Amino acid sequence: MTTQTGHTQAIAASRVIGTSVYNTEGTSIGSIEDVMLDKMTNGIMFAVIGFGGFLGIGEKYHAIPWASLDYDEDKGGYVVPFSKEQLRAAPAYSIDELSGADGEVARDESYNYYKVTPYWH
Repeated sequence: MTTQTGHTQAIAASRVIGTSVYNTEGTSIGSIEDVMLDKMTNGIMFAVIGFGGFLGIGEKYHAIPWASLDYDEDKGGYVVPFSKEQLRAAPAYSIDELSGADGEVARDESYNYYKVTPYWH
């Protein structure tokens, strides 16, 4: 089965990690560093997007709701419907904070900030 944009519903996480992510203006904002999974509901909590650093120094990690990512074949990456300003002001975390408290703090703040309907409701 395929999605509305013609893509298959399944993809290996190893193919997602490292994929570029672009904002609404078409500017590269970083890449997918990891994908956080909810073991209790079998859902994808969020994609971990790293941007803002140089050679790993000063890198900020953002939890982006998985439903917000749309793959664009022409770009060879995902596009999120957020402006530069929204992304700059978004909650940022360390890697440890992303998984702390079972990832729920980062997940909840992210879905609230981006106004995305929670998958767990």
